[in-house]
Amino acid sequence: MPTLQSPRALIFDCDGTIAHTMPLHWRAWQSVTRRYGIDFPETRFYALGGVPGRNILKMLFVEQGIDGLDPLAIAKEKEAAYLEFLHEVGPVEPVVEIARRHRGVIPMAIATGGSRPGIPAVLRHLGIYDWFGAIVTSEDVVLQKPAPDIFLEAARQLGVDPAQCRAFEDTDLGMESIRAAGMEAIDVRLLPDYPKPMV
Repeated sequence: MPTLQSPRALIFDCDGTIAHTMPLHWRAWQSVTRRYGIDFPETRFYALGGVPGRNILKMLFVEQGIDGLDPLAIAKEKEAAYLEFLHEVGPVEPVVEIARRHRGVIPMAIATGGSRPGIPAVLRHLGIYDWFGAIVTSEDVVLQKPAPDIFLEAARQLGVDPAQCRAFEDTDLGMESIRAAGMEAIDVRLLPDYPKPMV
């Protein structure tokens, strides 16, 4: 993993990295999985951070032998439930402070397994949407984390060599994705004052 003295771009995951959304996503998942009788423990939810909802549901359906449910439709229901909690989203302050210090200094992007319209809505709610020159979501790439595609696409949109990018994540899958992209990987869970999950 490269260690950069002066990165030419910063790339951030969103949920759990720059925005304190994971407990709200969990609440939305609970409401939807209970409605459909899907078993999805909280520890598993956190372990799958960064995986798009439709992919999580496909995985759970196979594991639990569930047929006849549409993972895309249920993922949209979950996203709608999550958006009802948008007013409760707060920043992950130590990470937002890093972005604040680099705003207008070097290009920055969001690279997330989240989806539209949720991610732009969160960034607007936090007042930081216009800080980022690119916002890459799960809809923009075929292969999801831990594949490097989301981070590589963010670097491409910024016009910066991936080897010159520093990227920030809060999950093991995301860290693997950054490393596979050849970028410097920063695990925000190790930062002072990072909010700890309640698991």
